[in-house]
Amino acid sequence: MSISKFEDLIAWQKAQDVAVLIYELFSDHRDFGFKNQICRAAVSISNNISEGFGSKGQKEFVQFLHIALGASSEVKSMVYLAERLEYIDQNQKGKILDVVDETNKLIYGPIKSIRK
Repeated sequence: MSISKFEDLIAWQKAQDVAVLIYELFSDHRDFGFKNQICRAAVSISNNISEGFGSKGQKEFVQFLHIALGASSEVKSMVYLAERLEYIDQNQKGKILDVVDETNKLIYGPIKSIRK
């Protein structure tokens, strides 16, 4: 089965879940700089997957997937900081990290497949 649109990519769907979770968790947050940065990074994950899918070739797609992984790492780093700053608790941190790690595994799949 060939995937014809980025919306069918499970990695993109999970990346959207990450963004929704981050937006919900920080919607009322008063540290606007922090909130803006983590929300932008979270949205960047799915946006880079979709942009890469629409690119000209597989090599460029892999580059965008790596950018998505970078944004994912930024989200993870900020989640650890959010816990240290007591913006979130340990359970919230764990929930986000679980979804991000699952998303990362789904992003690595196409990278490995294309590189073969």
